[in-house]
Amino acid sequence: MNIYKQKRRWKLLLFIVGVIIITISLWYTDNIVHKIASEERSKVKLWADAVQKKASMVNYTENLFEKLKTDERKKVELWAKANKKIMDAAYNVDITFYAEIISNNTTIPVILTDENGKITAANNVDFNKDTVKYLTGKLKKEFTVYPPIVYNYFGKNKVFLYYKDSKIFSELKTVLNDLIKSFISEVAMNSASVPVIITDSTLTRVIAFGNIDSTRVDDKAYIGKTISEMRAQNEPLQIDLANYGKSFIFYKNSFLLTQLKFYPYIQFIIIGIFLLIAYLLFSTSRNAEQNKVWMGMAKETAHQLGTPLSSMLAWLEIMHQKSLDKECVAEISKDVERLEQITERFSKIGSPARLDEENIISIIYNAIGYLKSRTSKKVSYNINFPEDYKIIAPLNAPLFAWVIENLCKNAVDAMDGNGKIDVDIAIEGKNIIIDVSDTGKGIPKSKFKSVFHPGFTSKQRGWGLGLSLAKRIIKDYHNGKIFVKSSVLNKGTTFRIILNK
Repeated sequence: MNIYKQKRRWKLLLFIVGVIIITISLWYTDNIVHKIASEERSKVKLWADAVQKKASMVNYTENLFEKLKTDERKKVELWAKANKKIMDAAYNVDITFYAEIISNNTTIPVILTDENGKITAANNVDFNKDTVKYLTGKLKKEFTVYPPIVYNYFGKNKVFLYYKDSKIFSELKTVLNDLIKSFISEVAMNSASVPVIITDSTLTRVIAFGNIDSTRVDDKAYIGKTISEMRAQNEPLQIDLANYGKSFIFYKNSFLLTQLKFYPYIQFIIIGIFLLIAYLLFSTSRNAEQNKVWMGMAKETAHQLGTPLSSMLAWLEIMHQKSLDKECVAEISKDVERLEQITERFSKIGSPARLDEENIISIIYNAIGYLKSRTSKKVSYNINFPEDYKIIAPLNAPLFAWVIENLCKNAVDAMDGNGKIDVDIAIEGKNIIIDVSDTGKGIPKSKFKSVFHPGFTSKQRGWGLGLSLAKRIIKDYHNGKIFVKSSVLNKGTTFRIILNK
């Protein structure tokens, strides 16, 4: 019964089902996200179109005011010419037309002065012409926004015509300024939550901004980077604003759209982390449960072996007393001692192993010596170092001998009872390296790690626990390593053990 293969099939099946569930979930979520993102993009596009239309309206209004401003200037110039004609006209010339031009100016404030600034005439002004005689101070500043129109009076004295914007024009100009400020404010604080920056023509001065980090607006590097990102996503809107000239509106996708873009990936990572944690918890719980079962089974086995072993020791003593075949008695004694060792091994599983300073060479020779007489004569054992050599290391002798025996037994099975087993040992720095090689069937590279999993076996009969226990003994009890160093199919395998010297 190959428990490992069954477990692997179940793992593969569960993995496929999990992948299908996750794929369907991510696909469905991705569809929803794309729909929301599409709606969000539509909102941004509508916002951009609305901004463009409103910008066009602001530009149209500004151009209209420029035309009004030009028209008022022309009216003043016409009024000045008419006034000059009246002054220069002879007594017999009809000045009705010119007088009508002057009288029709009911909106533009004008002041006529001589060379000394003395007011000679005024129209559409909001001060008392009888008390204010000269154009000076605040009044002069108010009427010199535009340069005065100068002409000669009767060809001799100069006359100065001052004027300013009409009251209606000033009110309309205030409305225009409010409209521009309102437009900038609406663009910056938009309902679509679009990050936006309005700059001048140099792209360095920020006129207004919205939905970006206000604490970093003065950081030129940050603004430059943000503008580059915005330009990469959307073509900036170009507008001409009063008091600002050519300006640009940069914008990019809303924060919600940006978040939605990465949502499926974040969901995938969260699901992956959750599955990883669940797997680790399940694996830890399963290993702990297996450890308790194996420990209980091992101790129960040792307990059960204790009774017949005591009886065998008694029968062995009787055989000694009756002077039976000494050779047979000696072999039986070895087997009884072997049973004692096995009982001791099982009793130590799950308990803290005591490590003593042992001669590793002696342990290897004894373990293989016992196996030689109990395996096929067609199997040759080669221990490639002298028996009288000593390498001292902290070991639990019964458990370490069990590992060597297990590796050799597996090698015999892999060779079908016909082949060669080589045992090599070397010292590298603070490590002792032991290689056990055979000439068996070999192990596929994909299963180098799997052979140490509980339940893995290539035999028709077997539980697949030998190498798993060997790894536990080397790794957990001796703080060492055991792994497949190399293997070639139909040529052989080498297992390596690394221990602390």
